[in-house]
Amino acid sequence: MLLLLIILYLLCGAAVFSALEHPKEKQAKERWAQRFELFSQKYNLNKSDLEKFLRHYEEANIAGIRVDTLRPRWDFTGAFYFVGTVVSTIGFGMTTPATVGGKIFLIFYGLIGCAATILFFNLFLERIITVLAFVLKSCYEVQRRRKGVLPHDSRRDSSNARLDLAGWKPSVYCVMLILCMAAMIISCCASAMYSSIEGWGYLDSLYFCFVAFSTIGFGDMVSSQRARYENQTVYRIANFFFIVMGVCCIYSLFNVISIVIKQVLNWLLKKLKIHCRHCPGRPLRPRRNAVMPGHLRTRVRNISIDTDAVNDSETDGRRMSGEMISMRDFLAANKVNLAIMQKQLSETANGHPRPCGSTNRHNGFSGGVGALGIMNNRLAETSADR
Repeated sequence: MLLLLIILYLLCGAAVFSALEHPKEKQAKERWAQRFELFSQKYNLNKSDLEKFLRHYEEANIAGIRVDTLRPRWDFTGAFYFVGTVVSTIGFGMTTPATVGGKIFLIFYGLIGCAATILFFNLFLERIITVLAFVLKSCYEVQRRRKGVLPHDSRRDSSNARLDLAGWKPSVYCVMLILCMAAMIISCCASAMYSSIEGWGYLDSLYFCFVAFSTIGFGDMVSSQRARYENQTVYRIANFFFIVMGVCCIYSLFNVISIVIKQVLNWLLKKLKIHCRHCPGRPLRPRRNAVMPGHLRTRVRNISIDTDAVNDSETDGRRMSGEMISMRDFLAANKVNLAIMQKQLSETANGHPRPCGSTNRHNGFSGGVGALGIMNNRLAETSADR
């Protein structure tokens, strides 16, 4: 269902952008054809020779040569800017390696650098969720004390209150709102800086911030590309700071929004009551890492690794007898191992391994690896124990 919704979303986006941008593209083509014709007639130039010259300029443009004066693309500072766009997956595209050695080196360099940067983004996500959880939990505790639900003093009572709040987790909607506000503040401050220094309009600066911070990186607008700036060192440091903080905040925001989308999809599936084609009359079995409301989650808490062990043992028996197994049996045989590996990776990434046999039957899986696992363990609407 998610794939169908994404395809529908792409079709709608294509229709909107085609309606908005295609007329201007046609006008630009007509304007260029008129200018090309007038220029060739004015200076009595052969059109084919002029087209060859323009192709040569396009090649020089790819190599970093421009009509106006810009900073060198491949000095040390330019190369540092380039590798920053590579490992952050922004990839503006205004600078690309032209040599064979540079292209081969980029493959291996980007493979390690992008992986390390994604790890940094996940660690940043975990830290920011931890800080927000601590702050929101403190505010929730103060609010409950004001209402008289929790005692105001007494060490014994305070210890009991801590036990009462031990399982409390912040709402994913509160975290999404805070991250959205942080991303907007960073984008607005960065746009003010870019509009004053680069000479862009404020709306164009906001557009650049979203394209850069979301690592889309079209390359139509790129900051810090002039040869000289006033207070150049300060501007480049501020540009680096805004890009790093903006990418981290937008990455975290995207992950939180994905959890909300997952909740909406699970709610829609529950409302539509989709049934399995192979088992008419039986509802579709919910997935372990599915995010669903708390009153629906209690119905599937008895699902654990042990329930799949029976299927696994039956498949092992077939394999020992030499009988050919189907693809379905093969996937079922590997399901338990994959689930255990996901659970261990998620707990290792979060740094809080659970005691063996303590909550496996009760909660099932923590819900994925990486950013999804962090979200499922730290936010209220995504945890199975809420």
